[in-house]
Amino acid sequence: MKLFQTSIEPRCAYCAHGRELDRNQVVCPKKGVMSAGSHCSSFRYDPLKRIPPRPAKLSGTVLSEEDFKL
Repeated sequence: MKLFQTSIEPRCAYCAHGRELDRNQVVCPKKGVMSAGSHCSSFRYDPLKRIPPRPAKLSGTVLSEEDFKL
């Protein structure tokens, strides 16, 4: 089951089977040591392991109170 987005690409980093070895490697009971960015046919999504991307920051101009008045 995918929460919030339906287009989440599979990655070992947030597979229910894998355990994080370090930031770039995952230990999989089915395939052994895998790259965090790869995946296999046994992928099962675990939403608690996925860290969503940070929202974009507002860049450019500095806003003042006058910008928010109607």
